Amino acid sequence: MLSAGSILLLAFLSCLLLPAPNLGLTLAQRLVTQLHLVDLNQLYTLVFCLWFLLLGAVEYCILRFIWRRWFAI
Repeated sequence: MLSAGSILLLAFLSCLLLPAPNLGLTLAQRLVTQLHLVDLNQLYTLVFCLWFLLLGAVEYCILRFIWRRWFAI
């Protein structure tokens, strides 16, 4: 539980440091119509959630590699 919480904390910090991808207005409106979403707020909620999960997974893999490579006995 502690490692999962720390990974989520690191992903949250990365989300604050790395901005989420900025979609253009035409692309955003096209995605809203293709995905059958209500409005742009719902689209950007999905974008931020996916961005948060992606950064968490990348940081987990990097930290796991570093731990196993240099710090594990």
